[in-house]
Amino acid sequence: MRLIRVEHRAERFWALLDGDGTCLQRIRAPFAEWAGNGGAPAPTQLALDKVGIALAQCRVLPPLEPGARVFGVGLNYLSHLERLGSAAPEHPLGYIKPESALVGAWDDIQYPALTAQLDYEVELVAVVGRALTDEPHATDCLLGYTCGNDISARDAGKRIARLDLLTQKAMDRTTPCGPWVVTLDEFGSGQPQLDIALAVNDERRQFDNTRQMLFPIDELLNYVDARITLQPGDLLFTGSTHGVGLEDGRFLQPGDQVQVHIERIGSMSNRVSVPRLLSPARSAGRLGQPDAR
Repeated sequence: MRLIRVEHRAERFWALLDGDGTCLQRIRAPFAEWAGNGGAPAPTQLALDKVGIALAQCRVLPPLEPGARVFGVGLNYLSHLERLGSAAPEHPLGYIKPESALVGAWDDIQYPALTAQLDYEVELVAVVGRALTDEPHATDCLLGYTCGNDISARDAGKRIARLDLLTQKAMDRTTPCGPWVVTLDEFGSGQPQLDIALAVNDERRQFDNTRQMLFPIDELLNYVDARITLQPGDLLFTGSTHGVGLEDGRFLQPGDQVQVHIERIGSMSNRVSVPRLLSPARSAGRLGQPDAR
């Protein structure tokens, strides 16, 4: 089952996408009532509109329930760490993104004026359906999975010789996510084994399988939940593999087209926009540079 969040005639809502991906039915039931059963919700749970809407008439939004949070982890594929000359960490490295960082599966990626090293990272994204309970697999709490591209400003913090995750991971309209959620019943509980790939201007840069994660998704969910209680609708970006621009200096440029594909889920394609200019006052804070006052 594919569940999608769209905008149609100035309204935003969840919908059920049909088998051929051309038509959807609006879901009227509240998200928390149907998202947490660990599989495909029954049509009676969804309270579907009888009249369908053509997907072509809608704008596809990131699959994030209003009020939900976006979490991410890094350093989760050994091949990526080895190419950067790093060892495997003892535990995950986590961070939080604001909702404003997300864009839809076919929206533009905003090139921030604060960076000259904009990088790409294909990631499997877990979508939480309900709170975690004491069960063998934390993944049983999921609604399903979607695609993500965790765009990063690699030069963030270099001027202050410190890690600056706010600049690196949280800037407005930089993180594609979507296009829909494929429900958990199509994968089963435990660690999914899915091919993930990313291309820039049709040149493949990243390719791996999610079975290569250092920390499986069960462990990532428990790690986050031990610190911040997970709630229905929360997203968890699960880390990226080798092939990123940081490894060879081939960073994204305005006008680039970035394509993401995850097996059994779907694809995204996003163009990198032209950088927006900062006012002189705002540019004083560029990449951690202190104000001259």
